[in-house]
Amino acid sequence: MDAIYARQSVEKADSLSIQGQIDLCRRETGQQVRIYQDKGFSGKNTNRPAFRQLMEDVETGEIRKIVVYRLDRFSRSITDFGRLWDILKEHHVEFVSINETFDTATPMGRAMLNIVMVFAQLERETTAQRVRDNYYQRVKLGAWPGGPAPYGFSLGRQPGPDGKLAPGLCPNEQAAVVEHIFQAYGEEGATLGSVARMLKEEGVPGPKRATWDNVALSRILHSPLYVMADPAVYFYYKAKGVQSTMGPEAFDGRHGAMLLGKRDRLAGKYQDGSEQKLALANHLGFIPGELWLMCQYKLEANRQLGRTGSGRHTWLSGLLKCGSCGYSVKVNRDKEKYYLICSGRSNLKLCRQSIRVDLRELERCVERELEALLEQCPQEQEQDRPSQGVERALEALERKMDRLVEALAESSDLTVQYVNRTMGRLEEQRRKLLAERGPQQTRRVPQPQKIQLAALSFEQKKLVAAQFIQEIRLSEETAEVVWKV
Repeated sequence: MDAIYARQSVEKADSLSIQGQIDLCRRETGQQVRIYQDKGFSGKNTNRPAFRQLMEDVETGEIRKIVVYRLDRFSRSITDFGRLWDILKEHHVEFVSINETFDTATPMGRAMLNIVMVFAQLERETTAQRVRDNYYQRVKLGAWPGGPAPYGFSLGRQPGPDGKLAPGLCPNEQAAVVEHIFQAYGEEGATLGSVARMLKEEGVPGPKRATWDNVALSRILHSPLYVMADPAVYFYYKAKGVQSTMGPEAFDGRHGAMLLGKRDRLAGKYQDGSEQKLALANHLGFIPGELWLMCQYKLEANRQLGRTGSGRHTWLSGLLKCGSCGYSVKVNRDKEKYYLICSGRSNLKLCRQSIRVDLRELERCVERELEALLEQCPQEQEQDRPSQGVERALEALERKMDRLVEALAESSDLTVQYVNRTMGRLEEQRRKLLAERGPQQTRRVPQPQKIQLAALSFEQKKLVAAQFIQEIRLSEETAEVVWKV
């Protein structure tokens, strides 16, 4: 049986409709024909329902010839089409393209097919490059590069450096909420959790859900879109290794800024900016630079504290997660009893999970599993080293200070004060870290015959657990350990 395949991702005035494709293809088929059509699906991959059904019918021997209006209706990827063409040849299925006027039943048709596929892939790659070039050119001019407007803004048009209107962000009624968030978090003793609770009590809905959480608040507080970017903001990012599309003198303390480029979404995504670029936006910021920077330093301090895993009640702290909502599980103590409470339930009122797992019994079970796992690992002699967290923080500070020293070469008299002020703050952090690290001493640790987790200290257990366990999901009276190995 012959088959017609038609596809249209988006309806456009200059795009042939699916029915139009089918009518043209009927001229190349017999009386008995099976129609396969995908509407609203891209041809960049084969994840299309009608297409998958067509290929299944090919493999069962039901199809003898496939007719398409144009080659890119079938596939736009050389890699995909090469694999598909092998399947068609294996099952002796002919392939006919109306627009390119070739038939794979002939040698010339097969040669033309290969040539057309090469040019189709070339066109797709050059189009993608043009899109990327246009994206960065718009950013360089301060225009909004595209996509939905962030919280606190609406899409609009703003004047660029040449005075012409270009796509930009316009503050909306949510901008007042953003200001409220920065002011509240900037107060002494405020935390992300306390700000989230404050917004909930005030009845302020979150960006994508009814309530606020730490992630949503952190995303807003980290964003430079809201800041009235001055040279101090420029040098803040310069210390992180972020490259800028313009010098510090352009940061006028009025306009917002945009941070673009790749970032590590798992570790240090707000710390190392070597793969990112900073650009001055064409919209006006509304958070004073001094307040914005104070919030950044506070967020960095919180992140450093979070990495230490300083839970007091269990060495499993930081690994306990609610099996229902995924939020962290905290440990509360009442005299000699310990209670595991889902933070999604206690802080955000989003979960109804009641966890009745015995904490000490959980620790004993995990101890046994870890010991069994460690017995399978080869034992080596190691030297004591200073805290890795302190060492990493010192290395990061050294990199920031080096970058600021390099930045002095491009600084004017006006901006030198910002560099010196930042250097002073970084040097003070460095002194504190060195004092925390103390004198470095190394010694040989005797090779143990057998690791007894129960004999390790509280902090040592934490390190071992963090090394081997991804998370522990708690659901009512059950616990599931997700291992990293």
